[in-house]
Amino acid sequence: MNDEPAHALRKSGIRVMGEMCWGTHICVFYEAEQDLLATNASYFAAGLENNEFCIWAVSDPIDAETAKDALRQSIPDIDARLVAGQMEIIAATDWYLPGGEFDIQRITGGWNEKLRAALERGYAGIRISGNAFWIGTSHWQEFCQYEHELDHSLAGQKMLVLCTYSLSESRAVDLLDVARAHQFTITRRNGEWEFLETPELQAAKQEIRKLNGALNILADTSRATFTARERIVLAQIVRGYSSKEIARTLKIAPRTVEFHRANLLKKTNARSTVQLLHMVLGE
Repeated sequence: MNDEPAHALRKSGIRVMGEMCWGTHICVFYEAEQDLLATNASYFAAGLENNEFCIWAVSDPIDAETAKDALRQSIPDIDARLVAGQMEIIAATDWYLPGGEFDIQRITGGWNEKLRAALERGYAGIRISGNAFWIGTSHWQEFCQYEHELDHSLAGQKMLVLCTYSLSESRAVDLLDVARAHQFTITRRNGEWEFLETPELQAAKQEIRKLNGALNILADTSRATFTARERIVLAQIVRGYSSKEIARTLKIAPRTVEFHRANLLKKTNARSTVQLLHMVLGE
């Protein structure tokens, strides 16, 4: 058995990802077949180099032979590794829909069995990639549920999972559904990478920009007369909290919050809280 801790970092083989910890669930939307092949080739090269058991579940637009040819370009000894059993290339439909039947427990249980066997053979863990062939099919909702279940089941497991989706076959709503079921969602178009932001991530970045704006105004030497309490209240105002919410958070009276708010307006020469926020956020 491999004794490496579950929080150990692994090389992703994906330039924009760098290293990632066990249990990471990634989605890549690819534009062209070459983007799909190149992404998986580098992803698996990193896994094989780091003593991981690798599984590639392929489907249209590629087959097993196309996958092997792509791997040979990045991994000169891939054929020997396939023979030795360090890597498997399987048909995605056979794995996910044997006999046309979809069973979430069977699929996730199958991955766990693959992991158990790999650890017993001395591998560090398993690295999986599966190409989504279910977009636009009657199984779409089932597979979305599976992606969410898989995301939860990976916690604490020595598994890395990459799911690939065709950009040309995906609707905008599909992108959002998929992004919410993965920890990271990125796109590859003509060899170029970019992160796809979910509404949650966009909101988080907006929150960070607001807080950074507050930090900037607090760092301004012209605001050096702010008291410590005024700085704290200002940060809460920037976050959009009402006087009652600030009072509850800081365990002070609402009228005390209003006193600090009035002092902030006076010291910044702002005529209103709205103008104060514009000054803080640089809007």
